Amino acid sequence: MITGKNYVGNKLKAEGQKTFKTFNPQLNKENPWIFTEATQEEIEEAVALAHQAFGTYKKCSGLEKAVFLNAIADEVLALGDDLLVQYCSESGFLMGRAEGERGRMVGQLRAFAQMLTEGSWVQAAIDTAIIERHPVPKEDLRKMLVPLGPVVVFGSSNFPFAFSTAGGDTASALAAGCPVIVKSHSMHVGTGEMVASAILKAAEKTNMPNGVFSNLVGGGTTLGASLVKHPLVKAVGFTGSIRAGRALFDLAAQRPEPIPVFAEMGSVNPVVFLPKALEKNSQKWATAYAGSITLGAGQFCTNPGLLIGIKNAQLNKFSEELKNAIEKMEPFCMLHPSMKDSFEEGVATMISQKGVSKIAEYKGEADPNFGVQKILTVGGKTFLENKTLSHEVFGPVSILVQCEDEEQLLKIVNQLDGQLTGTIIGESEELKEYTKLVVAMQNKVGRLIFNGVPTGVEVCPSMIHGGPYPASSDSRFTAVGIHAVYRWVRPFSYQNWPNDLLPAELKNENPLQILRTLNNIQTKSQIK
Repeated sequence: MITGKNYVGNKLKAEGQKTFKTFNPQLNKENPWIFTEATQEEIEEAVALAHQAFGTYKKCSGLEKAVFLNAIADEVLALGDDLLVQYCSESGFLMGRAEGERGRMVGQLRAFAQMLTEGSWVQAAIDTAIIERHPVPKEDLRKMLVPLGPVVVFGSSNFPFAFSTAGGDTASALAAGCPVIVKSHSMHVGTGEMVASAILKAAEKTNMPNGVFSNLVGGGTTLGASLVKHPLVKAVGFTGSIRAGRALFDLAAQRPEPIPVFAEMGSVNPVVFLPKALEKNSQKWATAYAGSITLGAGQFCTNPGLLIGIKNAQLNKFSEELKNAIEKMEPFCMLHPSMKDSFEEGVATMISQKGVSKIAEYKGEADPNFGVQKILTVGGKTFLENKTLSHEVFGPVSILVQCEDEEQLLKIVNQLDGQLTGTIIGESEELKEYTKLVVAMQNKVGRLIFNGVPTGVEVCPSMIHGGPYPASSDSRFTAVGIHAVYRWVRPFSYQNWPNDLLPAELKNENPLQILRTLNNIQTKSQIK
């Protein structure tokens, strides 16, 4: 049952006067539930509870936290189809997408639980004392990662499960030992409330401290700003637009105690088509990219918004095949009327630029809130001269840049801002001819793809979902996979500490049997 209230710790509260509703974009009407925005008093209480809970939660063992995360996954699944129906009613996505994304959310939780159970993630390092060393004895030093403190997570609009209430930011922060306060995204707060109820039920069943999790709702910017500026909050996770992400980053930097904001802010995900690949398989790649551009109405941060090739007969053929494929594909529903409006404004801005023309568009009738896919094109020289053409338009549109030669193509790649992904479509032997291109792409992206599409992010340790600014605010970290945990921790050293008072991860006997760096050697051995 949706209450429309805030979870302040384990209590439901709705003391405020401001209310709002969510919207069903498929039915093109408001949903019936009324949600009450969190008050400043409720914000203060949630943060105070998180701060208090941190004192207890940071001491929980890896196994205790693993049990908690697995319990969250169990409770989410126990919500059954009711949760999926709620998800669809607030996102416009179909049931298959809901099932898949729920699976990803549950999989992330269980992956972090497995990481905690094994335990080596804390990167324990021990350098034992050498008292007899001259002229200065060597002290005993032992280092491991420890949690930062309460974390604020901003739910994303386009992933109501995977990047929201119990998504990767929340799962990784809880795994690190940090209490979490979620600022639920206003487009799907009902879905967020149901997931929050599962988290809190799991917390109760596993004896986690009150305040280890809170879920607050608000339709404007006041709630988010208050959370980021709160002196007891120690880090922020965000997925969304550059404008909003940068605003939060700046707020956090202006605090008396600046804190890190790990913001994933999207990109245009450039795709370079090399000549031999198009000569051999242009139809294959046209079909694949028509599907990637339109997948989920283009509402993926890895959507391929920029296609680049060298002007020749093969590129012309590819352009025509892409046009034919795009025009035949049925449009998808977008997340909200405001999303569709922003998409259409962004496309109109692009088309209004000098030298830009539209070469493909779905020709049939589209229902309200459905994004009609388009392909635009422009010459390489014009693209280089107009920065607007490299900006992201969130939705099913891509711009095909036709370069005069390899030199111009390389200039375009070198001029791009940081990106989540980059893709090279080519034959293996072509890569040897385009080594400068490969290096340029490596400097611009977090993940470089060969002969594939950027949409689709595997949740695994080798995945990097991040990239140079503005794709993310810190390119050293990923927002997907178990290594996302390293955003919420800091290194901490003990010097000459009594063995019986050390954390289990650093004790001589290595009771957890984790892999540690002992005097520069990786081992699970005890210290005799």
